[in-house]
Amino acid sequence: MSKLVYQFRITLKVIDPPVWRVIRIPKEYTFWDLHVAIQDAMGWMDYHLHEFRKGARPEPATPRIGIPIEGEDDFFPNSPLLPGWQISIDEYFHEPGMKMYYEYDFGDGWLHEVLLEGVLLREKGVKYPNCIAGGRTTPPEDCGGPHGYYSMLETLADAASEDYKETLTWLRHHVKNYLPYEPNAFDIGKIRFTSAARRLNRLLKE
Repeated sequence: MSKLVYQFRITLKVIDPPVWRVIRIPKEYTFWDLHVAIQDAMGWMDYHLHEFRKGARPEPATPRIGIPIEGEDDFFPNSPLLPGWQISIDEYFHEPGMKMYYEYDFGDGWLHEVLLEGVLLREKGVKYPNCIAGGRTTPPEDCGGPHGYYSMLETLADAASEDYKETLTWLRHHVKNYLPYEPNAFDIGKIRFTSAARRLNRLLKE
């Protein structure tokens, strides 16, 4: 086990003000482990596919890291999708300032910047991963990307809207930790990190 931990700043870039978290994870983590830590810290529910890549958009001959699915390489023949559980994060992150992008839910297109802020020594008695700071809450799952998100906020701001009650009911199954939904809410005490190994076992059995 490495004595080092990586400190990452995760920023959801496609809405303003941005949603962000600062997390610390063991240096020996794989990209799958990082994926699960991001999901838990941000408050996503892991309903959809994801990928890590070096650029904000897929680039030719540049590997992508995520969950390989049958036929995926037909769309990006020169940009293979590699299994995240087989690749260590320290193959791509070596020193502070290095960054990648993490896209979650290709339909809604939630693009995150993953910035390595520091390489630190493990602290005795501290559990990793952990979240040390953050701001705002993530959009609900399946809300339709940035456009749908802003439209939903307009509905929630108008209790007289004909869609108001229906939206409140819908939110119960699409939001983690924050009900009633408040976009500016953030409570670090509500973050719970789950087992990446158990989640991977479930995935591989499907």
